Amino acid sequence: MRCVLPLALCAAAAIALSACGFHPLYGTQGGVGASQLFASIYVEPVPDRAGYELRNRLIDLLDSSGSPAGARYRLKIDLNEDRRGVALQNDASITRYNYLLTADYTLSDASGTVVTHGHESTLTAYNVVASPYATLMAAQDAERRGADDLSERIRLDLGVFFARRNAK
Repeated sequence: MRCVLPLALCAAAAIALSACGFHPLYGTQGGVGASQLFASIYVEPVPDRAGYELRNRLIDLLDSSGSPAGARYRLKIDLNEDRRGVALQNDASITRYNYLLTADYTLSDASGTVVTHGHESTLTAYNVVASPYATLMAAQDAERRGADDLSERIRLDLGVFFARRNAK
């Protein structure tokens, strides 16, 4: 009898959850899956070091060819960077920076019609140390981490957009 009650509860929970309408974001629903849609997006070049990192990471995440030939969509990103000193020593020298990276993106179809757009931002930080080289490496690492996080956020936004559009 002890074994039957938990089994019955599990069966009831499985039946209830199957009717809730949950479906995976990146799955296929009788149409084109997210991986095929993502691969058909051409990410336009973005200036500066952080833009280069962001574009390359997005191409990897979307599994795109990085070439405009045959692309169904074009992703244009306007990137802004802001560094602010947030920690001071007694002599008023800055010992820590916050690095804010913001992106306004626009996804257009092959005819140039805007399909969706959005805004994402991320914040990373780095310390200033006695070695200028170590500080430079820390700043570049903050840029890379920011670009990685921003690319994940943009990919998630695009996945939600395509999932909602395909559900209609």
